[in-house]
Amino acid sequence: MTQRDPFVIGEQSLDLDAFLDLAAGRRSARLGKDARQRVNACCDFRRRLETGAEKVYGINTGFGKLADTVIPAAQLADLQRNLVRSHAVGWGPALDGDAARGMVLLRAASLAGGYSGVRPEVIDQLLWLLETDVVPWIPGRGSVGASGDLAPLAHLALPLMGEGHVLGAGGAPTDAGAVLAEHGRAPLVLEAKEGLALINGTQLMTSLGLLGIARAHRLVRHALVAAALTVEALEGSVKPFGAAYHALRPHPEIMDAAAVLDGLLRGSEVMAHHQGCGRVQDPYSVRCCPQVVGASLGQIRRAEDLLLREAAAVTDNPVLFPDTGEVVTGGHFHGQPLALQLDALYSACSEVANVAERRIDLLLSGNGGLLPRFLAADPGLESGLMIAQYLAAALVVENRGSAFPSAVDSIPTSAGQEDHVSMGSVSALKLGPCLDRCEAVVALEFLTAARALEFITEPVAARRLGRAVLKPSEPLARVLERLREHVDTRPGDRPLTADLEITCDLVAGGELLDGLDPYLAPLVTRRTM
Repeated sequence: MTQRDPFVIGEQSLDLDAFLDLAAGRRSARLGKDARQRVNACCDFRRRLETGAEKVYGINTGFGKLADTVIPAAQLADLQRNLVRSHAVGWGPALDGDAARGMVLLRAASLAGGYSGVRPEVIDQLLWLLETDVVPWIPGRGSVGASGDLAPLAHLALPLMGEGHVLGAGGAPTDAGAVLAEHGRAPLVLEAKEGLALINGTQLMTSLGLLGIARAHRLVRHALVAAALTVEALEGSVKPFGAAYHALRPHPEIMDAAAVLDGLLRGSEVMAHHQGCGRVQDPYSVRCCPQVVGASLGQIRRAEDLLLREAAAVTDNPVLFPDTGEVVTGGHFHGQPLALQLDALYSACSEVANVAERRIDLLLSGNGGLLPRFLAADPGLESGLMIAQYLAAALVVENRGSAFPSAVDSIPTSAGQEDHVSMGSVSALKLGPCLDRCEAVVALEFLTAARALEFITEPVAARRLGRAVLKPSEPLARVLERLREHVDTRPGDRPLTADLEITCDLVAGGELLDGLDPYLAPLVTRRTM
């Protein structure tokens, strides 16, 4: 399955690229030697606590509101098994393979910190799932984002015990015990605290968040390229994208977005042709594109930093300190830091689509007579791309309808013991559908801008308007050529849905940006101020 060397937990830092490779099954992971020693030391400490007279939450007590109930030593294994079983109360479609594998990796990494009291065998069982691509079947709904992602992580833990389900053919749930038996793998028999350690954490939020961040970065890259095509098609000004101008308001991400637009438009015959045309200024969605998309990029970067910090964190409860003999029952499982960032990330992505829809509308409005209305070959007889803007508007409004921040909507759980929860899982789960809609809006801008540029760059369409044929910039000409290899951008009424689906696939796969790395470099290498 894997082609690269395994990722060594405890020895290597997890960045976004490494997480994506591991979540996609392109790479396996193993527990480093020093991390294994730390885990063993903490496990020994936990075993000493089991035999002591002190009441320790999660080791010899019940859970949540039942923490005041002491459990006899002979029933501690039953306690952990019952905990996992009882907390597996998920509902709805199962997470896809990448999200589920990401959860497995992140749970293993958190336990590998050596503060949870689990045996190394627990972590090895998690990493075996990654190695063999046995993917837990995890219904997405059930977490309130505090006490961790309890229900989803319980569904993750069940297959370790030979219970529950894993993803089978077509994503159908398949009996986990049978799959373990087929591989000759023994089910895990949990010891004290190990069940609690497996389900107390923020791994659903973190996994979905990191996957969403990767898509959000891709969205920004495509949005800026589509916007550059629109600037050419509208014969806008490149001056608002200049470095000297943006140095006066030096927000790094806004400067980065402006640098991309400036670089993509350099050398364009279209831009040079209308110098001195008399237009005083462009609409906000054009000249303020760096400010809007750059602000979204800044939020994406902040969310990435926080979520990668979370990926390396210990989110268990209680936390054991074998060196000092201390046990701390606290709240590292609480998802509030993630919830706030994920809510903001949702808004940031939504705004990329919001401003793109406004540029689509400008392209269809005739540009002061320089383009035919709705980009129709024969306006009136034909409707052109009129309904493309309708669809973009509907998608933008759907994003707005789900934009209310989940983190401000706590509902107490566990009979009031857990009286403030983050609801960060709700924030994480709605991010994927939001990105689907955002990508579709950006794909619509690609199609609309490409249609508009037909009347400027292609002889047949340009002759209809009595225009000179002009060449776009070299990088944007490449984008147009690649798009035209897959869809028909020429004027003329025809159903657009198939072309839109193809363009969405091109955005998802990144093919439209092939060869543009030098122009998009500011989005990858962060500037320091």
